[in-house]
Amino acid sequence: MLGRFTLSLLAINLLGAPVIAQTGPARQALVAGERVVDLPFGDGVDQRVLYDAPPHPRATLVMLPGGSGDIGVRRDGDLRREDNFVVRTRANWVARGYAVLIPDTVDQANLRGVRSSPAYGRLVNDLAAYARDQAPAPVFLVGTSQGTIAAMNGAAHARSGLIAGLVLTESVSVPGRRSAETIFDADPGGVRVPVLVVVNRDDACDVAPPEMAPRIAATMTRSPSVRVLAVSGGMQRSDRACGSLSPHGYYGIEQEVVGEIAGWLQTHGG
Repeated sequence: MLGRFTLSLLAINLLGAPVIAQTGPARQALVAGERVVDLPFGDGVDQRVLYDAPPHPRATLVMLPGGSGDIGVRRDGDLRREDNFVVRTRANWVARGYAVLIPDTVDQANLRGVRSSPAYGRLVNDLAAYARDQAPAPVFLVGTSQGTIAAMNGAAHARSGLIAGLVLTESVSVPGRRSAETIFDADPGGVRVPVLVVVNRDDACDVAPPEMAPRIAATMTRSPSVRVLAVSGGMQRSDRACGSLSPHGYYGIEQEVVGEIAGWLQTHGG
């Protein structure tokens, strides 16, 4: 149920023209412990999210996937693409006491080049507000790869008190062939919450070089604290270095990385 929360989600298109949402009940289907929720936009367009939570969440994590952002959440809860780090570890987070909210894209749209836009930043904040409405617990934005651009954008433009912190994993910091957009386009100087920058020393993805982590951290000059967490290891199963099942996606070291992030969350209210 949406309760007293009034959605003001914005539909994103490549021209950046917003469509103001109409207030209305969310449609949801229960799938095991997960809920598939269609958050209503205007003009009959819905933002579909996957939501799961333990009985009393210690915090809610708004998980922003990488790649195109299209994870293919079906109404019955099946996912066409669930290899992405923040998607495939969702059960691990719930087992540790965290609620998770993972957005899909609208109509299988490609989010490359869009995540740093003002409209998408507002969308991320509306997702965070929906998460706060579901559980009286702190909300953290967690992005991976291309999703770090969305997480940075949301944190930079969040109203005071909405989010408790920001977690960036394998951030895209160098323009690539598919998109010239990087985390530096998402107003890092506007972030005013604690930040954890996670980097894998063995990440061979050309748009997320590990040596850029200190520079990423240095750009968030208004954050009260920025920590760089360096990990090592992982296996290569994807056919690309930037694939999800690779060191870039912490494949094979998920438990270690989740544990390290959880430790940081606990020191910041989660």
